[in-house]
Amino acid sequence: MAHTPVNHPARPIYRAIGGLTGLYLVVFGVLGVITSAGNEFFAQDDTRVLGQGTNLGFSLVSILLGIVVLAGTALGRNIDVMINQWLAYVVMAVSLAGLAFIRTDANIFNFNVVTVIVLMVAGLVLLMVGMYGKVGSDEEKEAWQKARLVL
Repeated sequence: MAHTPVNHPARPIYRAIGGLTGLYLVVFGVLGVITSAGNEFFAQDDTRVLGQGTNLGFSLVSILLGIVVLAGTALGRNIDVMINQWLAYVVMAVSLAGLAFIRTDANIFNFNVVTVIVLMVAGLVLLMVGMYGKVGSDEEKEAWQKARLVL
């Protein structure tokens, strides 16, 4: 995409932020598995971890998403950009679906409003990290600069 910066000066910081987001998802998931051990997989109870509603199913999904983000961050080479962008869209869609089903029996991940907000923020952070973490050659950077300056 012509509007996505290439070799942004702050890309190491964005990459670190992406790694911290993945680490948060893993820690939240591990704490959720510990807290919800012994409950049903998709239990709809008052289990809370870091103020967020969770159950064993959502905790395992969080661990999986966090590991994928951390693996992408470790690999780099624009693989992290694609992973962060796609997972950002997935996380935001899950967040909005969770908001739609919060007070119904379809709330299989035991979401509450805090969970929806945290997931939406995590998705937006991953999207930002994906947008500014792209690495390219000097020619690609120059092409991006020229495209950016043309109005």
